[in-house]
Amino acid sequence: MPQIIFLPHAVFCPDGLVVEAEPGVSILDVAHEHHIDIESACGGVCACTTCHCIIREGFDSLNEADELEEDLLDKAWGLEAQSRLSCQAIVGREDLTVEIPKYSLNHASEAPH
Repeated sequence: MPQIIFLPHAVFCPDGLVVEAEPGVSILDVAHEHHIDIESACGGVCACTTCHCIIREGFDSLNEADELEEDLLDKAWGLEAQSRLSCQAIVGREDLTVEIPKYSLNHASEAPH
């Protein structure tokens, strides 16, 4: 099983985390399963950019982004060449290193529950 390294993020994962992931699941699902509460204002249905992440290693092992994801990514804060929406980035067979950007564009942010 591939490993996902979540780099440290001041809010969602202060110490960083290394987890194993089943191929075929989204990075967002893996993060939430391990209590990394990456925002997903749309519920993970590719309708916003709040789950934007940057794949520092293993980018080519992910599924290809479709046109809708690419259009949404154009609106993401801090877009880079290896940016993906974590709800759409499906884990392949290689290890990944994931950076959660410092900011996201959430027009309907709610208080934590």
